[in-house]
Amino acid sequence: MGTVSQLHERVRPPAHRIQSEEEALEIARSLAVGFALQASDRDINRVLPYDEIETLSQSGLFGISVPSEHGGIDISNSVLAEIIAILAGADPSIAQILQTHFHVLEAVRTGGSEEQKSSLFARVMAGDRFGSVSSDAGTGGAGQSDLQLTHDGLGYRLNGRSFHSASVLFSDWIVMFIADAVAVVPRNTEGVQIIDDWDGFGQRTSGNGTTILHNIYLNVDAVLSHHEKLEQPSVIDSVGQLTHAGINLGIARSALATTIELMRAHPSTDNSLKHAADDPLIITRVGEIAVRIEAATAMVERAGSKIDAAQINLTEDHVIDAALSVAAAQTVTAEIAMEASNTLFDLAGASSARIGLNLDRHWRNARIHTLHDPARRTYNAVGNYHLNGIKPPKSSSP
Repeated sequence: MGTVSQLHERVRPPAHRIQSEEEALEIARSLAVGFALQASDRDINRVLPYDEIETLSQSGLFGISVPSEHGGIDISNSVLAEIIAILAGADPSIAQILQTHFHVLEAVRTGGSEEQKSSLFARVMAGDRFGSVSSDAGTGGAGQSDLQLTHDGLGYRLNGRSFHSASVLFSDWIVMFIADAVAVVPRNTEGVQIIDDWDGFGQRTSGNGTTILHNIYLNVDAVLSHHEKLEQPSVIDSVGQLTHAGINLGIARSALATTIELMRAHPSTDNSLKHAADDPLIITRVGEIAVRIEAATAMVERAGSKIDAAQINLTEDHVIDAALSVAAAQTVTAEIAMEASNTLFDLAGASSARIGLNLDRHWRNARIHTLHDPARRTYNAVGNYHLNGIKPPKSSSP
């Protein structure tokens, strides 16, 4: 921990060009099977999934949210969230890398000039990955950052330190969300230092770290030209929060699948029954979790369609409607991720607590990930809107 991490330098062939949402889903399902095989080992030993992320880059999935005029398929947001959920069911740390990437691409779509969008989206379609750094202090003093962008002749100077830089260890580009600007910086820019110091007990291999910026110089075109659009009604945060909900959903599905597998193999404590799966109480509990996951899936799909509508017709009413629907989806998926993880241990008992099984990774991943936007804050924001007409605030995390 605390070592300076270097991106694996390699010549990357052009990424595959995905042609449809159905193809994107098929690729995600295929990759998930392979990613799941060593997910537990990677978690136990904190082995960063460099090879898996390169495979993901080559698959073309990093480019699916790129607008069609720039070579992507401009995928619907409900399908985007489902792809995140599929990958999170295999390894939520890998899904987190995509989540961050899609969030920052929405900022580029909203605030970039036509030249900036053309250039950056071309890199995405080639397989490049985008991480993020935010100057937002977050909650409870965690993740505080100090980023300063100052004018220097025709360009800018960028200095500071940002903790919890999302997925930055795997990024080719770092998107800096600063108070009055958004800067897009190549990972290998002179003066950029990335420290591998993430020590959370969950999401252990998601590539978070600390970014230190040593007086780096930026050309004027490295700062998104239309920053004022980022302050106007947009769905940037809704896209970010919807994909967070997708990760919650994937964790819940994985925990339920593990529970079902254990119950089918576990002998019953009731002498009249052969397997725990025959116990009516266990059957009911598993059914309850399954039903709630299905309901959460429907809420994510509905929220995605609300974002689609807002992207097509960007009015304040559509943006708020999307934000409220996404808030509901994220809260419900967070709750079911925790409940499904707890149920695994409630039903499997002491045998599930063995360190070698590493089943606690489901709970650890859920607990860490649901800290991004705690339910109490979401409920407060929604209540404030309905009671006092206060617009939902921007998210504090990428």
